[in-house]
Amino acid sequence: MQETALIQSILNGHTADFTQLVKTYETAVFRIVMGFVHQKEDAEDITQEVFVKAFQSLDRFAGRSSFSTWLFRIAIHTSLNELKRRKRRTLWSMAADMLQLPSSNKDPEQAFAEKTEQDQVRKAIDLLPEKQRMAFILSRYEELPQKEVAQIMEVTEGAVEQLLLRARDNLKKTLQRP
Repeated sequence: MQETALIQSILNGHTADFTQLVKTYETAVFRIVMGFVHQKEDAEDITQEVFVKAFQSLDRFAGRSSFSTWLFRIAIHTSLNELKRRKRRTLWSMAADMLQLPSSNKDPEQAFAEKTEQDQVRKAIDLLPEKQRMAFILSRYEELPQKEVAQIMEVTEGAVEQLLLRARDNLKKTLQRP
């Protein structure tokens, strides 16, 4: 069933059809959310929240953009709102995170070093200005073309290109600091 027909079917009362949209987009939405929150459990919760919001406001989907563009905007805004609601993490929770090393055949020192490096990259991404972070996450995590990123962010493709260049430069500067 075409997406437009599927959406109309849902709006006509066949709410079970929404499952098809969830199956189509849940991985993409999850990756976008992960780009913002970096924790699997939080990303899973926010992804569910995104689909609840999308379902509840489906009647306001005007079709001026693709459904995915509309849905990804909801994912971005929901993620950003969650980040704003969060308080600064305490020293204790940060220490607990550091002690949870991934189980693998690597020695603990190597695993710790990799986790530390990943944490530094995540923190550097979190430090990016909001629009740079959005463009970076959509482009790099979700691997969307600049045209679609521009539609989601409601800016020009040239603006997306500039945001990505600035994000790359800012990440380099942040990660090169001793």
